[in-house]
Amino acid sequence: MKYFAGIVAVVAVLVCASAGYSFEYVVGYGDVINVNVWGEKDLSVKVTVRPDGKVTLPGVGDVEAAGQTPEQLQTKIAAKYAEIVRNPVVTVSVDTSQNNSVVVHGPGVKPGMVPLVGRTTLLQVLTRVAPEATADLDGATLSRGEDVLRTGFRDLYERGVASDDVELKPGDRVFIPFRSKWAVYVVGAVNTPKTIAHHDGMTLLEALLAAEGFTRFADRNRTEVVRAHDGRPEVIVVRAGDLVDKGDLSQNVLLQAGDYVIAKKGMF
Repeated sequence: MKYFAGIVAVVAVLVCASAGYSFEYVVGYGDVINVNVWGEKDLSVKVTVRPDGKVTLPGVGDVEAAGQTPEQLQTKIAAKYAEIVRNPVVTVSVDTSQNNSVVVHGPGVKPGMVPLVGRTTLLQVLTRVAPEATADLDGATLSRGEDVLRTGFRDLYERGVASDDVELKPGDRVFIPFRSKWAVYVVGAVNTPKTIAHHDGMTLLEALLAAEGFTRFADRNRTEVVRAHDGRPEVIVVRAGDLVDKGDLSQNVLLQAGDYVIAKKGMF
């Protein structure tokens, strides 16, 4: 048992050194790991960590892998196999490392992987990804494995409150939701359906320009602006074709946060 534990410790150290990390290597999304159960060939597999941070192992099903060191993962998997194998001897090693970055996702930001270079903090990553104007920074979260480490990044991002900052590790996940009550949605027969950050004085024409105008299939004079009024939808039919083609500013409706601009399709 000590021999195999020693192998895992050595592997973890070698992986950390080769990747140039100043902290113990943490398994993350995209990593390929070897799980070996001594004397149990059918249970020994090579698996890839899925985007949800889990791996599927024979006999025990899904196991959370992301956010843990190989040694921590070994202990967790051994505990799982102890339910079906007597005194299991488990080793975990990283076969292929893809995990030198953090995942940034959610409707309030352009999703992607942000590489970690040296010591990287949450504020540095937020500055790189530049959340959308409609991002809900109060509802944003930082997760590591199964744990949520931080909730709410507004003070950190907008005021630089250092006490809210934290050093990131490979495999961390930054989720930034959308602040829907501050947005206008342009959908239907427009060239680029999109969500737009609302501001005081926003007009229908501005929203249509942001959506790059109507498609050739649009029935522009049946454009609808739908908004909530006393808990019920209120539909305003706008002759947006007259607005665009004839400059009829009486059709240039002032938009409110939460409005939906729906470009109807015509009959062709």
